[in-house]
Amino acid sequence: MNEAVRLFEGRIIDNLRSNGHSELTAAHINLTRNLDEDGTRLTELARRASLTKQSMSELVDQVEQTGLIEKRRDPSDGRAKLVCFTEKGLEWLEAFQESLEVAEKEMRDELGSAMVDLMIEVLGKYVENQTVDMKSRQ
Repeated sequence: MNEAVRLFEGRIIDNLRSNGHSELTAAHINLTRNLDEDGTRLTELARRASLTKQSMSELVDQVEQTGLIEKRRDPSDGRAKLVCFTEKGLEWLEAFQESLEVAEKEMRDELGSAMVDLMIEVLGKYVENQTVDMKSRQ
């Protein structure tokens, strides 16, 4: 499954690059896929991505240099920072979504829509069950 995810994400990156968006690598996608459009605290990004706060901080600094994201003061807690998409970042996010759709269409063309629908359904159930199991252990 890891190899399939790597290949799928590679197609998304290739599509982004062919459309003039070469700012990020697959490693940076781990940040952007976990970033809410209205901003997310660094600690929450790290938790969602299963990374240390330090590792996520490095990714944030790298992506911030591209101008796609910025750190802003959290209005609910002046001591905390939110990582937010910039205007340029929101444009990139739209291009990312389009590239995701292209990659999914390619997968559907290769495997068939019924197979892709089944994979999405089964993996969704797996995630849901694991999430319930994790919460019950806490």
